[in-house]
Formats: sequence, structure tokens, C-alpha cells
Amino acid sequence: MKASRERIGQNELVELAGQLAPCQGYNPTPLDGVRILRTETELHDVPVLYKPGAVFVLQGRKQGMLEGEVYLYDAEHYLAVSVPVPFRMESMASPERPLLAVYVEFDTRLAAEIATQVGTRAVSGKAKSLVSSRMEPAIEDVVLRLLRALNDAAELAILGAGILRELHYRVLVGPQGSAMISALQQKGPSGRIVQSLARLHESYASEISVTALANDAGMSVPSYHVHFRALTGSTPIQYVKAIRLHEARLMVARGDRTIAEIAASVGYVSPAQFSRDFKRHFRRTASEEARWVRLHLGELA
Repeated sequence: MKASRERIGQNELVELAGQLAPCQGYNPTPLDGVRILRTETELHDVPVLYKPGAVFVLQGRKQGMLEGEVYLYDAEHYLAVSVPVPFRMESMASPERPLLAVYVEFDTRLAAEIATQVGTRAVSGKAKSLVSSRMEPAIEDVVLRLLRALNDAAELAILGAGILRELHYRVLVGPQGSAMISALQQKGPSGRIVQSLARLHESYASEISVTALANDAGMSVPSYHVHFRALTGSTPIQYVKAIRLHEARLMVARGDRTIAEIAASVGYVSPAQFSRDFKRHFRRTASEEARWVRLHLGELA
């Protein structure tokens, strides 16, 4: 009986998500920060850089690879992202059984507020950038209610904000909660790295000095490198390069600027060096990647 109810719930999740995502790629929803992805193609070794939030795969399977660790997110697991980190992803999908996933980008102010409120609980653990967790009934229930509301304008207007707040809460008190709250509270060495990452995302196009970053974090350069790599899986210079290339990728996909203009806008002095780094990172030239993004990720990549 329980298995039958679970199948009914899973079938409804897939049906509702399919209605909200008729197009290949990311489909917008009326709620800011919530998108539905439809992918009909098997993908391998795709570089990604997610913003803080959670990804709920309702049909199909994804897995991320970072520093030798594999993070599974499928119908039984979801991925929580506490800080944006570049990693490689692969997914299983087909036209007959497309991958359907809900992407919820965290409202950082709301998440920090909830983290403060639940901080009185016995929360321990160091900050982690990625955590794969079981899709517990409480999480599945709130995702289901979110999709129902997104398919009903009146229900969304009345309940949408509350459901989204509850989803933030459920993720933050889930198995990965301590890692995410530690990142949000920005305490200790990991907290100083989180603050440093925020500054890097604001100033990635400027000249970057690791010595200055370490000084701002109140660390020696060797200590800064150790804590930075522990949280992000990359060095500061590699991380900045990834930010620049992912930002450039979106500009390339829009197709309204030259390569030289895009290279300069993300901090590259040499367009030739930009093109080499771009192809090395994405395994495609800028024009090839633009076509790939429009085909697989749509306009909301």
C-alpha cells in the first residue's frame, strides 16, 4: 500500500513538472528563482556552476563529480548547493523518458534568516559546497505542493511564497543542513572563504590578487589556499577562471556581442587566450557552445 502511494506521488510529480516544462532546456515559472528543466538527451562531462539552492530530479538521473567525489541526484536524491562551485555533470535522459528537474535558487536573505532561527538546534559540521541527500517524504511533499501551486494561479498567489519558504526550511533542516547553515552563518575559516567567494563573484572581471584575498580573509596565503580548495575543490585562480568562462558562456549564447567584447567584459586581456581557455573548459569553441546551450539549456541557461 505504501509503495502504491509512493508511485502515485511520484507519477504526479512527473506529470506536473512535465506540464510546466513543455520546452527543451530551462522553463521559467511565475516564482522568482524556480525553474523546471527538461532534457531529452544523455549528457556527459558538462561543466556546470550552480548558484546556492537545491535541485530536485523527478525523472531521469544526474550526477556531479568534484574532486573525486560523486554526487547523485535523481528521483530518490536531491542536490543541495551551499556555495557556487564549478564541477562536471552527466545526466541520463531520452525523448521517451526526458529528465525533469526542479531548480530552486535560494533567496539568500530568507535562507540566512531561517538559518539564524534554526541555529539554536544542535547544528554541527563544517561547510560543504555540495551535498547529495535522500528525498525524504517531507521534502517530496513540499516539492509536490510547490508544483501543484505552480499549475494553479490562484493557489500560487495565496500559497506560493509560503511553500517556497517551507522548502528553504526543509532543505536547511535536512541531512545537509549543518553544512549549509555553516556556510550561511559564515563563521570560522570556511565562513571567511564564503565571504571571499561572494567578493569574487562581484569582482571577477577585475585583476585578482590571491595575496589580497588572503589578507582580506585574515589568513596567510598557504592557509587561504588550503581552506579555499577544501570548500571549492579548486585554487582561487582556477575558480576565478571558471566564473569568467561561465559568465562568458551566457553572453556567447545570447549572440549580441563579439568574442573580443565578451573576453574583455569578463576580465581577459587577450581574446586569443580567452578562446583557448573557453575551448579547454567546455570542449567546444564559443560558436559551438552557443548552439549547444540554446539546444540543451534554452534561453534561461
